[in-house]
Amino acid sequence: MSNQAGIDERREFFAAQYPRLAGWVRRQVDDDDTAHDIAAEAFTRLMSRWSASHDPHAYLYKTAVNLLRDHWRRTQRERRALSLAASGQRHAADPRADRATDLRAMLEPLPEHQRTAVMLHYLAGFSIGEVAAIVGRPEGTVKSDLYQARTRLRAELDYSHD
Repeated sequence: MSNQAGIDERREFFAAQYPRLAGWVRRQVDDDDTAHDIAAEAFTRLMSRWSASHDPHAYLYKTAVNLLRDHWRRTQRERRALSLAASGQRHAADPRADRATDLRAMLEPLPEHQRTAVMLHYLAGFSIGEVAAIVGRPEGTVKSDLYQARTRLRAELDYSHD
């Protein structure tokens, strides 16, 4: 493949995938600027490894999921620190009270493989086969991850309603 053909392939991939990725990230973070930052970073990482990437779509979404997780952790730490500073407390309150209404907080305690499967399948709308390809795990394992995640989330919801 000529260098120009490779550049054209990347441009076409970007034009086709960026709006979908940015829109999906936007629904997760509820902020346009952050969504575009995460989507742009995911594409930057993909483009820097394009020749080594066997499935650019899978690499792109796996990277975006990881960047979202990092963003949520950072945001959670910042909120907790600001809340503690504002209240003058030394220890944070139990966050379980807010988990029933905060999907991000509910997903955070899941093991990474379960959280990633849930995000890609239920939030990004990928089929189980597509999720398996993205994360590089067998379909049966992804089904098991989703089942275990649903069980944990259901238990958390039941706990929060008591």
